[in-house]
Amino acid sequence: MDLQKPARAQDAAPGVTELRASDADRDRVADILREALAEGRLTADEHAERVDGALNAKTVGELDVFIRDLPAAHQQPSAPAYTPVPPRPAPGAIPPEADANVVAVFSSAVRRGRWRAGRRLHAYSVFGSVEIDLSEAIFEYQQVVIKAVSVFGDVQIRVPENVSLRGTGGGVLGNFDVDTLDSVESDAPVVYVEGLSVLGNIEARPKRGKRVADILDRVQSKVDRKLDRVQDKVDRKLRKHLGR
Repeated sequence: MDLQKPARAQDAAPGVTELRASDADRDRVADILREALAEGRLTADEHAERVDGALNAKTVGELDVFIRDLPAAHQQPSAPAYTPVPPRPAPGAIPPEADANVVAVFSSAVRRGRWRAGRRLHAYSVFGSVEIDLSEAIFEYQQVVIKAVSVFGDVQIRVPENVSLRGTGGGVLGNFDVDTLDSVESDAPVVYVEGLSVLGNIEARPKRGKRVADILDRVQSKVDRKLDRVQDKVDRKLRKHLGR
């Protein structure tokens, strides 16, 4: 029997606390300490002392010492905000009446640029072509339904790449093609395409490189408001500490 094998196996796998700390680990601890200062859990001197220690820590275990008495250190990291959307909106969620109609009969019709997308849009192409471009549209509602009918015609639908896209429909000697798209942003718009193609073509695809600016603006606004609240708390603590 080789009594040394178990010992060597145990030594070969260091514990998590013995692993070398990365810059990302130090940044995470610094963020927790910053929040603790803003919430009043740490004084300015304690915060400065712990941040200095965290920046010089060499292992994960050394980093944990500076945050082990703070609630944020024991919270599980949240999962990415992602919720699969259903193939079609819930019954009654969107009125049956169209906010706008785009019609092309032996002609062409285009809706593109900076325009407000309502809850429901109807597109009809009879021996013609319809183009609906939502890549620069303003989404006032999270759910948008596009009903498309093509008879010996063509309907092209383009959406930003950071929205969710769903399609329900088919073709009679025609083509109905919707590229399913899932956004990782929980508040991203969802575009539902319901269509019927008779000896025609209906296509819905993301327009690469185009993103809904409204989503980015809302996310940035949330971040700015949170930073403002943290800064206000820090300012109040400092004024109180200075006796002002």
